[in-house]
Amino acid sequence: MRRFGPGLLTRPAHPDPRTTEGLFRGRAADRVPALLGALALGLVAPLGSQLAASPPEPAPVVVAPPAPTVRPVVLTDLPVAGPQDRRIALTFDDGPDPQWTPQILDVLIRHGAKATFCMVGTQMERHPEVVAKVVNAGMRICSHSHTHDEGLASRDAGTITAEIADVAARVPGTPVTYFRAPGGNWDKEILDSAVAQGMQPLGWAIDPRDWTRPSADEIVVNVEKHLHPGAVVLLHDGGGTRARTVEALDRLLPWLRSQGYVTDFP
Repeated sequence: MRRFGPGLLTRPAHPDPRTTEGLFRGRAADRVPALLGALALGLVAPLGSQLAASPPEPAPVVVAPPAPTVRPVVLTDLPVAGPQDRRIALTFDDGPDPQWTPQILDVLIRHGAKATFCMVGTQMERHPEVVAKVVNAGMRICSHSHTHDEGLASRDAGTITAEIADVAARVPGTPVTYFRAPGGNWDKEILDSAVAQGMQPLGWAIDPRDWTRPSADEIVVNVEKHLHPGAVVLLHDGGGTRARTVEALDRLLPWLRSQGYVTDFP
């Protein structure tokens, strides 16, 4: 082995080009093969590659869909895209009722169905716990006036406005975007007042007249006979005994699914 005396410099061995250390030690001439070797091994990026790198993609801009246009026209059918769009809307009037509304909710939840409850303000005042159940179940609330006055069209403008607004005032933070006139008695004053408060007038396409307490069979047959894509169906969870409505609903929902229908909000 060759030894060097004190004070004499030793020349280090060529650095290994397979390491980044080898790129920066030694003479410039020695660094050329090291650099070429590192490029081949992928230890460093080619010259200018950082400049050519694409900038990060900007975050996508999420545009909310436009809010439905509220018009002074009574809505009886959902705006479906054609016969293959088999959405319908189930609506329940005159509640909330402490006996029948929870039973109807249970049937809806068991079958994974949606529904809109057209509530009366005086009933909401009596049964706020039932209102909370409807909201917490993910259902929608529609204003059905404060007192269910079927002569509302003959009242003064201030009374009409107050009757329509009452239901929404009882559920702050919960959107109430529909109004159904008591008895389906509409006039221009009621239509204009509902629209002015941001509520679409809501009617129905199918009325099995369950409020007259027909048999569950009659309710089922009436709905099945007249059902069509987009139909708004009128039923009741308040205003009297609704045991037959509950029974009919429990039979209708599986049939609807078998026919390809899907329940939706208006």
